[in-house]
Amino acid sequence: MSEVGRPYEFRRSLWIRQIWHLLWRELRDYLRDWRILFPIFALTLLFPFVMRFITGYLESSFYERWGAEGVTTRLLPLMLLLVGFVPVSISLVIALETFVGEKERMSLEPLLATPLSNLQLYMGKMMAALLLPLMAATVGIAFYMTILPIQARPNASTLLQIMLLTFGKALVMVSGAVIVSSQTTSVRAANLLASFILVPMALLVQQESFILLEGGNRLLWYILLFLLVANVMLVRMGIRLFNREELLGREIDELNLRNIWRMFRKYFVWERWFFGQPPERLPRSLRWVSTWTGLYLREIPRILGRSRLALALVLVSLLGAIWVGGALAIRFRLPSEYIPLNQVTEETFRQASAALPWLPALTVWGILGNNLRSLTLAAILGTCSFGALAAILLMIPIAIIAYLTFQVAWAGYDPLVFLLTFIFPHGVLELPAAIFATALAVRLGATFIAPPRGMNVGEGWMQALTDFVKGFLGVAVPLLALAAAVEVFLTPALVLAVYGK
Repeated sequence: MSEVGRPYEFRRSLWIRQIWHLLWRELRDYLRDWRILFPIFALTLLFPFVMRFITGYLESSFYERWGAEGVTTRLLPLMLLLVGFVPVSISLVIALETFVGEKERMSLEPLLATPLSNLQLYMGKMMAALLLPLMAATVGIAFYMTILPIQARPNASTLLQIMLLTFGKALVMVSGAVIVSSQTTSVRAANLLASFILVPMALLVQQESFILLEGGNRLLWYILLFLLVANVMLVRMGIRLFNREELLGREIDELNLRNIWRMFRKYFVWERWFFGQPPERLPRSLRWVSTWTGLYLREIPRILGRSRLALALVLVSLLGAIWVGGALAIRFRLPSEYIPLNQVTEETFRQASAALPWLPALTVWGILGNNLRSLTLAAILGTCSFGALAAILLMIPIAIIAYLTFQVAWAGYDPLVFLLTFIFPHGVLELPAAIFATALAVRLGATFIAPPRGMNVGEGWMQALTDFVKGFLGVAVPLLALAAAVEVFLTPALVLAVYGK
């Protein structure tokens, strides 16, 4: 080994050994506490017997009575999901005490005084909280497999999926719980917030059970990919939010509405500007104009600059939506007689609104209200999902348009004419507004993972919220209102002129 490489290898080895020492310290504490070990061993060894008894009882009393033999075989993978998930749920309790528990036991300050970096502290605590529950889940699944008849055991592929899904859910739960533990001031507060982690995971287990009962094992790989991506995002979020000084100095969680309002006002204001002229030197009749020119010529470009990564993500997701729409069109091709574009009349638009109640009414207020509700929902979902659901909500209509365009082309019509008549007149206004508002909604969620430099999470999110409000009211609403008027008065007339009888 060269002399140049030796110092790096030594530092890396020391870095890993320090994490290992912290991991072993945590494990010793857990192994000495019977209140942690007893539930793990009880759930690992007793819960498989309970699941086996329930399965046998249902097979002998319910399924045979109603003539549904064989359903039990489809139910066994569901039991494996539960056998793995219940011991893993203990990881939530352990992870919730990683930092706040140390603080209440007065042992946090000596730990933070060690030469360990923030990343080492965070990774060591997270791995320690994950190790025992994962071992318990693995032993529980293996034990349940041994008490099943050979003919009732799931195949190797299903078993591998269940094991990986169990590990994925454990990673997400621990990552989220460690964030909660590092941001709360008491174990009681951390336990109250645990429901925001446990309930989604329980719902996910329920969804996985439906997929297994329907035989859609392929979808489980996509769920596993989602869990891994969510874990990476949570780990990144936890590392960015971890701060030793705040962890020691935070004594009580206080909701100060006055400070929140002050912060909102601080980020909501923008520069008044009128082509380089100071507002105070302008005539009184033009001073109000400087407010709007400052918004559109100075503030909106700055918002676009702060949202450039979110805009790029939204544009990439739209390309993915087009690909999804094309793939669905190939798989679910419609007969050409189902697309009678040459028979479109004014009655067709009224019948479509009546036959499809989920479509908005063909009025300016109906279309505008539907678009505003969708973008507001995107902001709420984006905040709760690190921005992911906001992008998905916009992908759905784009995928539908792509699907219909392919079907129109296969039915013998010109797809370009279809887009220019049905979509382009109002879409040229509606789509940019939706992309801009969705990018701002993505920022609302992504700020939790990566707040702007020099800002904490609260300041970064408040800036993202005020940017969303300014962009939504200043850009999206006017464009959507104009697009709604075009969609009501111009688009149907253009469609009838091209395709009408």
